[in-house]
Amino acid sequence: MDRVKRISMQILGKYRNLFTHDFDKNKTILSQVAVIRSKQLRNEIAGYITDFVKKESRSTSEKALAEEGKRT
Repeated sequence: MDRVKRISMQILGKYRNLFTHDFDKNKTILSQVAVIRSKQLRNEIAGYITDFVKKESRSTSEKALAEEGKRT
């Protein structure tokens, strides 16, 4: 597992409820909850977290639609 993914998962484990679909907000939140000295690394982590949150919400909405389709 590469370091961006590892660090992102550790941060998401503790602060999952703070992150959103917005990359700029995630950069700001990331700066508040972690000390990351490299601008490039911070941006990569914020981007990974943003993608992860988007994929997670997409999969939960697809599951909800599938469940709704089974009921009707």
